Amino acid sequence: MTQMVDIKTVPTTAEYRYGRGWHCLGEAEQYRDGQIHTLNIFGTRLLAFAADEGNISVLDAHCPHMGADLSTGELVNGRIVCPFHHWEFEASGRCAAIPYCKRIPPKAKTRKWLTKEVNRLLFVWNNPEGKAPEEGVEIPHLPEIDSDEWDHDWHLDLMIIETNPRELVDNLADAQHFGPVHGTPTKYFANVFEGHIGEQIFHGDSERLGGDLVAESAYYGPATHFTRMRAEFDGMTVESILLNCHVPITPDSFELRFGVLVKKIPGWSEEQNRELALQYVQQNRESFYQDVDIWKTKVRIDNPLLAEGDGPVYQLREWYSQFFMDEADVPAALKERREIVTVAK
Repeated sequence: MTQMVDIKTVPTTAEYRYGRGWHCLGEAEQYRDGQIHTLNIFGTRLLAFAADEGNISVLDAHCPHMGADLSTGELVNGRIVCPFHHWEFEASGRCAAIPYCKRIPPKAKTRKWLTKEVNRLLFVWNNPEGKAPEEGVEIPHLPEIDSDEWDHDWHLDLMIIETNPRELVDNLADAQHFGPVHGTPTKYFANVFEGHIGEQIFHGDSERLGGDLVAESAYYGPATHFTRMRAEFDGMTVESILLNCHVPITPDSFELRFGVLVKKIPGWSEEQNRELALQYVQQNRESFYQDVDIWKTKVRIDNPLLAEGDGPVYQLREWYSQFFMDEADVPAALKERREIVTVAK
């Protein structure tokens, strides 16, 4: 189930360099519905569709012929048919047929974006340099997604947030907002930065999500964030995995997908576990939306005035900056492991 939450109207902005990395487009299965899906992301328009064999392709949406929007065309026999002159494009992006011409121009193709499916989710790779991911730059497989001990429904919410994505990523190093915003004072807080991965370890007590809360999370690149959580909730130990991922639309707006997986309670019926999952998902939603309310009205501060115990905000932003520069310019130091404990036990 996907719940749509429209925060604000998306503005039009100037050209901007979007982060290098894998970006989540939601659950893969939703694209296997025989339809063309319009994607307004990375400051442009793309389209996604599944060919007859079920493989999902993401293509530039504007026809190289005369610029028509291919996402408003038709999907016929696994090909995108342009609404303007009925040129037909294969899943590879190559034009395969022109109704009034036997010879297809060699350059008649639209860009195909690199995609992959992991954890029942569809990801698209963005790199302004046009290069494939370096070795090891990937989205990790979550073994829980294949386990019968876990509910496999992500319970995804999709919303539009009208701000720069850095506001969201800043939370990875913000040790002191948990108490004021979420009612979960921090008992232990640490960060680890190494290469394309930025981690957070949090311990606290939450009125909403349960006592003895332990949350271990990581960004894999600039936009995909998984959190493993464990807490005592209604007298039970509840384990969950949170998905918090975004895709930029413009420099000052992004699509944000938030989802939760919940581990089943042994001995409970499917109905009981489903009810627990929905209840816990709702508690997580309400907690997460407290952050959303802050982002809606705050302003961007490039050089924040920090106090002792705030967390390594500057170190986080240094780590984050690597995704917005050429790979050859990324400092070697950012590949080294850095551990920072902000709140000790």
